[in-house]
Amino acid sequence: MAKNFVEKIADMEEDYPQWYTDVVTKTNLVDYGPVKGTMVIRPYGYSIWENIQNYLNKEFKKCSVQNAYFPMFIPESYLKREAEHVEGFAPEVAVVTYAGGKELEEKLVVRPTSETIICEMYSKWIKSYRDLPVKMNQWCNVVRWEKTTRPFLRTSEFLWQEGHTVYSNHEDAKNDALKMLEVYDKLGKDLLAIPFFTGRKTESEKFPGADATYTIEAMMHDGKSLQSGTTHDLGQKFAKAFDIKFLNKDEELEYGYSTSWGVSTRLIGAIIMVHGDKRGLVLPPRVAPIQTIIIPIGKDNEKVLETAKELEEKLLAKNIRVDKDITENSPGWKFNEWEMKGVPVRVEIGPRDLENGTLTLVRRDTLEKIVCKIEEACDRIIQLLDEIHLSMYNRALNYRNERIELATSMESLLNIVDNKKFARAHICDNEDCCLKVKAETGATSRMIENEHLSEEHTCPFCGGKATRTVLFARSY
Repeated sequence: MAKNFVEKIADMEEDYPQWYTDVVTKTNLVDYGPVKGTMVIRPYGYSIWENIQNYLNKEFKKCSVQNAYFPMFIPESYLKREAEHVEGFAPEVAVVTYAGGKELEEKLVVRPTSETIICEMYSKWIKSYRDLPVKMNQWCNVVRWEKTTRPFLRTSEFLWQEGHTVYSNHEDAKNDALKMLEVYDKLGKDLLAIPFFTGRKTESEKFPGADATYTIEAMMHDGKSLQSGTTHDLGQKFAKAFDIKFLNKDEELEYGYSTSWGVSTRLIGAIIMVHGDKRGLVLPPRVAPIQTIIIPIGKDNEKVLETAKELEEKLLAKNIRVDKDITENSPGWKFNEWEMKGVPVRVEIGPRDLENGTLTLVRRDTLEKIVCKIEEACDRIIQLLDEIHLSMYNRALNYRNERIELATSMESLLNIVDNKKFARAHICDNEDCCLKVKAETGATSRMIENEHLSEEHTCPFCGGKATRTVLFARSY
């Protein structure tokens, strides 16, 4: 029974898309919503998002960012004020034309992002240099009407946080965008056990209306890149479009400089595809809804149940997220069930263990079994959770670093991405070369890895002088 249960997951090497679909649905992370392209995030999946929220809220507070909430309906005219912005989002925008039993005088856009509505409010609130900087964040949903969808990775509606700031000068605004990039990179290291590439987007890949876009990119198990979060230096474009002015110290009116930045539930997709294996989820301990699952063996053995309860209480007292499985299912079924759900540590306690004064700990990431004394179990589990986090991060880092190759021609770049790797290329500053790569290989410029080459190189795509190093990959 247990073996058959696990075999329902598709082979990740043979059919990676189906493996992903099986994992997100069979582990109760999500279900499909009634409207095409939407998802229902179930409690097990939402708990992961809550842990991400809790981490980021603490980091945002350190940066003096305040949480707020803005309307999801935006007058269509707002979107049209910034030309690049509306052009970039036009294909994905959902529009309300009928409400309250009549046609609306002005169409309402269901927010694809909130720069426009927030900038409109900032223009009311900001009057003097004393009002700056303004740093706000909101946790909300956004709607982007995607043609091809997949849970967490690309859905018509998803959850995210979006920060929006205004500064009195460009340097401080740019530093804000770079600071938030550091926060996101730290999120990967500290919570998700995911090594991110961080850097600036090329012109063809930047956010519509931004002066510059910075990104965190992660390599998935299938060699594709996942843009996992972005920060944007918006310069004065939105300030001028929405008349965000302030009186400076010399009593002169100036336009502000703004930024925006965000990550979404797409991060859950990243966790799945960076760490998952043929058995299902492998969750990093610090973000896992359940960090330790206790499985008593011998359901009618009171001493076993008592020992399991005592260990549970000790772990709860140490703020470890723990549960115990006392269902009617067989031990083997339970082992496979919780392995598939990716719980970092499994505890097995049976009558024979009690006779020896021991129990067995099983690591989800390596499936290693560790026998320890019952009285030492709580401390050993806490220690083990940190060991697992570090091991998962290093494994992901090594996997990524081993799958990056230098492209010296269009043919070699195509061969690299066909072999499920990232391509590194020293290229010129002509954006046409990035677009040519995309057209001929399906790989996009994920980020600029180095903006100032110290050695002379020739662009492999046009023969011109190379000025930067860019990472290319196929992506989600």
